[in-house]
Formats: sequence, structure tokens, C-alpha cells
Amino acid sequence: MMDEIKWIDNKMLKTYGKGTSTELFSKAEIDKARRFHATFPNYDPTPLRSLKKLAMNYGVAGIYVKDESYRFGLNAFKALGGSYAIGRYLAQKLHKDISELPYDVLISPEIKEQLGDITFATTTDGNHGRGIAWTARQLGQKSVVYMPRGSSQFRLEKIREEGAEAYITDLNYDDAVRMTAAKAEENGWVVVQDTSWEGYEEIPSWIMQGYGTMSAEALEELNNLGIEKPTHIFVQAGVGALAGSIEGYFASLFKEERPKTVVVEANKADCLYQSALAGDGKPRVVGGDMSTIMAGLACGEPNLIGWKILRDYGNMFVSSPDWVAARGMRVLANPLLGDPRVISGESGAVTTGLLSSFLKDESFKEAREKLNLNSQSHVLVFNTEGNTDPYKYRSIVWDGELPSTGR
Repeated sequence: MMDEIKWIDNKMLKTYGKGTSTELFSKAEIDKARRFHATFPNYDPTPLRSLKKLAMNYGVAGIYVKDESYRFGLNAFKALGGSYAIGRYLAQKLHKDISELPYDVLISPEIKEQLGDITFATTTDGNHGRGIAWTARQLGQKSVVYMPRGSSQFRLEKIREEGAEAYITDLNYDDAVRMTAAKAEENGWVVVQDTSWEGYEEIPSWIMQGYGTMSAEALEELNNLGIEKPTHIFVQAGVGALAGSIEGYFASLFKEERPKTVVVEANKADCLYQSALAGDGKPRVVGGDMSTIMAGLACGEPNLIGWKILRDYGNMFVSSPDWVAARGMRVLANPLLGDPRVISGESGAVTTGLLSSFLKDESFKEAREKLNLNSQSHVLVFNTEGNTDPYKYRSIVWDGELPSTGR
């Protein structure tokens, strides 16, 4: 018997304006982040893939995949957050506005001399750490990266290639975050983490704003296709920083007319789903091993900024088994004739796998009705990573690991 998908519609929804403020993710704030990213020499908006045949096959008006496997040549979206947070931190240190520090100024010898030596530290399953290491190297600074147990050796080596000191620990993600914070305190390092806790909210909020570049690009690309906005967004969540950023941006722009959002987590690390299940507005923590192929989502403690936004404005929370991500990877890698192929890793593909199940399986009729998911729907998903662990990718897509049959 396979693990089943579990979902719950959000009973804590607020009327826009009566819930948590989305000011952090206003158009003005996200445009500021996007202008900063646009100064990077290898900046290009990542492609939005329209899967017309798949949409027709599943009976919706459109399915669109924002393909972050192209971001900065790093095969994942994470550098958007890390680079912007580091930029904002350095701007603050230099008493300047981020708009005064485009990439070429930031990497200049004069700025390096003013800043001196800084070490940035983080905990990661791979993609975020590589983004921090990459940014630190561009700036002539150092980075130290810790990874939770069970992390991919391939991802570790990719982080080291960016010049970081990097280690796989014997701790789960959340315990590794605590260890990194303690070591940073001891050594005078700057922690750049996308999860927030009491007293550590400024840098995570900058990271979340940096992710907003991806939302702004996606909306512009949809507009170029003649679509005012998506009717639905399926977004994956680890700590909920990315999901909170996306929800915050679209809620800020469209208020009561915002797209319906489905938040998808790995079932071994479903802290947001458990929080929604409790229904009292307070975040819940999931501990233990969190053994899932969705390494980027193996986080058991919610980002508090993200949780409040998702609690007040998100529509549905889903706890997803690994086979859903594997299905998504295969759907994207083997498109219907005429659709573009998308290379997606485990954490990147779970939303496509879930959408496939929701639209294809009769057992999800109630979920579809709750979401008003129908022939008029334009659905946006984010492929947050490419094949960042190519060995695992081939095991799933070539060799059929985690089949989605036999239920």
C-alpha cells in the first residue's frame, strides 16, 4: 500500500487587509530586488514553459512551469534570495541603499577594502548553500556551509567548487541550523538563513524578497501570453520562505482577486500541513529524521514570516509522499508531443506531480471543487531546481525508482 496524498483546505483564511501585512512583498519592494539582480552579468529571466498539450489532456486552460533550472547557471532558484540578502546586509553596513550597489560596484576593490573580510554561514540541503557560496566568491568573501545528514555528496562537491568550506553533519536540518547559528556566534560569522526565529527576521525577510524576482518575472511572462494572472498557484514548501514570498507578492498585487494557492510539502516534513490541521493559527514543528527524496523540503520548523502569510492567504495545504515528486519528474521529462521538456529535480517537480494527481484521479474531486479547479483554470507551478543530484535524477527518471502505480 503506497503512502497517500493528504490535503486540508485552509480554515484560517482572512479577508485581505485583515490578515498579516504583505508590505514586504509589495510591487515596489520586489521591483527593487529585481533591479538588483538585473545588474548581475549573467542575469536573464528564466523561461516560463507553457505545457499546452498537458493542460488539454488534464482539462484545464493552461499549465505554466517557471523553470528555475536556468538561474545564474546554478540549476536552482536559491541564489536569488542569498544574493539579495547579502547585498542588503552589505548596503546596511556601508550606510547605503541597495540601489547604490549594483553588482559591478559591490565586487569592486574599493568596496572590499571598506568591508574587510566577512564570512557568511548557512545550513542547506544544497541549493541555498551553493547560492551563498557563489555570492560570497563573487564578492571576494568567505563562506561556511553545513548540510544535514543524508545530504547528497554531489551537492556537497558543487558547494565546495564555489570556494566554500562545506561539511555534511550528522544532524537533521533544523538541528544543523541551530548548530550553524551557535558556531557563527562563536566565530563572528554572518548567518544567511531563509528560516526565521525570534530575533532573526531581517535577513530571512531579505531572502524572501529576493525570491520575489521569480514571481515578478513569471507574472510578466504570463502577461506576455495574454494572461492577466494565474487562477491557481501550486508551490512547494520546506520552511515556507519561498511559498510565503510568492503568496505575499500575489496577495499584495491582487488582494481578494489573488490566485488560489496550494502549498505542497514532503509528508516526512509537513510542518505547515500539521499547523493547518491544528487550525489554531500557531505553527507546529515536525522533528526526527525527515527522510524524503525532496531534500530541499526536508525542514520541520516553519519560517514564521512565511507561515503567517500562508495561514492568512493560502487556500490549501498538502502533505505529499515521495512518489508524487517522482511522478512529477517523469511527467516533465517526458512531455506530450508538442510540449517542451523540463528537467526537474525532486523538490522542483512535486507540484507538477500533485497537479497531475489532482486533475487525473477521481478521488480528488472534492479538492478540485474546493479550489474551483476547472476548464477555465490557468495554473502556475515553479520548477525550483533542475537535476541538482544527477544520479538521483537518473535513478527516478531512467530506472523507475518510486513508481506511482499500485495504489
